[in-house]
Amino acid sequence: MTTRNTAAEHVLPLNQILSGDCVEVMNSLPAGSVDLIFADPPYNLQLRGDLHRPDNSKVDAVDDHWDQFASFATYDSFTKDWLAAAKRLLKPNGAIWVIGSYHNVFRLGTELQNQGFWLLNDVVWRKSNPMPNFKGKRLTNAHETLIWASRDEAAKYTFNYEALKALNDGIQMRSDWVIPLCTGHERLKDENGDKAHPTQKPEALLHRVIVATTNPGDVVLDPFFGTGTTGAVAKMLGRDFIGIEREAAYRKAAADRIARVRRFDASALEVTGSKRAEPRVPFGQVVERGMLRPGEELFSLGNRFKVKVRADGTLIGNDVKGSIHQVGAALEGAPSCNGWTYWHFKRDGKMVPIDILRQQIRAEMEADGSRTH
Repeated sequence: MTTRNTAAEHVLPLNQILSGDCVEVMNSLPAGSVDLIFADPPYNLQLRGDLHRPDNSKVDAVDDHWDQFASFATYDSFTKDWLAAAKRLLKPNGAIWVIGSYHNVFRLGTELQNQGFWLLNDVVWRKSNPMPNFKGKRLTNAHETLIWASRDEAAKYTFNYEALKALNDGIQMRSDWVIPLCTGHERLKDENGDKAHPTQKPEALLHRVIVATTNPGDVVLDPFFGTGTTGAVAKMLGRDFIGIEREAAYRKAAADRIARVRRFDASALEVTGSKRAEPRVPFGQVVERGMLRPGEELFSLGNRFKVKVRADGTLIGNDVKGSIHQVGAALEGAPSCNGWTYWHFKRDGKMVPIDILRQQIRAEMEADGSRTH
């Protein structure tokens, strides 16, 4: 259990599960103190009677008291209150994820926009092992929807694009995620062998969310903590968490679960950084520093085109001149071109991408920065 002092000189209860109503507890915490919120609010499923399988066995559906609301107006008022409390807690560059089903996610999205959150993506979590539709009167409900939003339009939210691409075998991550429901050893059971929580989320889902939109040491708050999936994954990934849960049985299950979690080794917590976050290096610096000389030749991918470096950091070829990007695009007849990876120079008979020179300058900049801190 750890605490952290904020600028407002309040103590932030890190890595704790707080008891009580989520709105009241959030309003008691210091404003602007949380990097990310993951919220899995009640779905307001509006179930009508019991649901049975073809063999007449009863389905363990979500019929708990915490998921029951008198009307849509009551649910909307509840949503308005907890989202307002959540927005107050977020840092200026903070973000929120909310997850829901077709019963409630559209109401959540409306209220997010009403309160000035800036929607970034909606993600379809497609369940590879969904529960069948036993009555055969509707489509099998095989997905849930997550909404990712920044605190406001101007927020410089965290997005580890390259890390997600690496997770996806080098391919840009899409907004449809195929992840199985929480089953097997991961599914928590109570003393009777029943599900400890009817809507326990898989750790794989939270792993992707937390890796994508936080950094080690960030604070992740979950106002509907349940059995603690957010806290367990945050702990593993070196993030601090704050959980809020009013049900004592869920708090106990979550605390026992998180106590068994081991944090990953510090060297394993870093993820592939975003290239956009790296310091900008103009090609002119390469020329100024003599890494490439005016008049030196550069060669395109496949050695189809050849140009010369000019003293001002531009390139000149047959009937074309401009930046490394402009010239590459013009020669390829393309709308754009990444000149850093397109152009190569020759050293010892080998073709070397000019991006090697940019990375060398960046490494020197980082070394200089570390010496000044």
